[in-house]
Amino acid sequence: MHINLNGRTRLYPLLGDPIIYARSPDWLSQRMAERGMNTISLPLEVPEGNLGQVIEGLTAINNVDGFSLTMPHKQTGFSYCATHSETSELLGVVSAARRNADGSWHGHTTDGDAFVKAQIDHGAVIQGARVLILGVGGAGSAIAISMLDQGAKEVVICDQDTPRMNALATLLEPKAQGRLQTGASDPTGFDLVCNATPMGMNETDPLPLDPSLLSDTMFVGDVVAGHGETAFIRAARMAGCPTADGDAMVVAVLDVMCDFLERSWQ
Repeated sequence: MHINLNGRTRLYPLLGDPIIYARSPDWLSQRMAERGMNTISLPLEVPEGNLGQVIEGLTAINNVDGFSLTMPHKQTGFSYCATHSETSELLGVVSAARRNADGSWHGHTTDGDAFVKAQIDHGAVIQGARVLILGVGGAGSAIAISMLDQGAKEVVICDQDTPRMNALATLLEPKAQGRLQTGASDPTGFDLVCNATPMGMNETDPLPLDPSLLSDTMFVGDVVAGHGETAFIRAARMAGCPTADGDAMVVAVLDVMCDFLERSWQ
């Protein structure tokens, strides 16, 4: 799909540091063109400490409809948004922002939505499912919320950082209404098993659970992208499990971002 640049083109930059490895601006610009959006994403290297300055400048540029945030700005960016989605408000992070009618910014975090979409796109059924989530950092916490939103019957979170795990369970209980529990890394009896830890980014990383406990009745997902087939996904496929890897999540986030931006006031 050819991208046309003209005076009506809208801008949706990606702010981060480092930014040299980012491939999403190209992919997202292509997807926007495929969807008929005259919008492009472009990478902006914004050092930590300079985010406020840059957002102030973007606010003054009328054809900037929003921006996305990557490391190290997802938490800092929260304070520069006047309004937030429920997920963003709960977790205090922002990975995408769009204009409000008054020109201020509305923030959201897309990790959970993108992960869940990747699972559904590859055949997973969330409604009524029992879901195990390994790791409750930024991605895992957002995934837990999105799984609850999509109608999971039960979500069990597991993390080696027990205080963080318990804090998330307490935070989400009003939303979960008894559907979220803390637990161990045993996948027995679960319909979906989700790795939201960084395990798999290095070949020497241990697996996040005992692969002998996986069965072909489980759908297995992984957040680790850009590292080829991880040992976890490989073990899941050997067990006969349908899977969605981190690269599938990267593809899914393109449509999540487009949907988010198209719900703009404009």
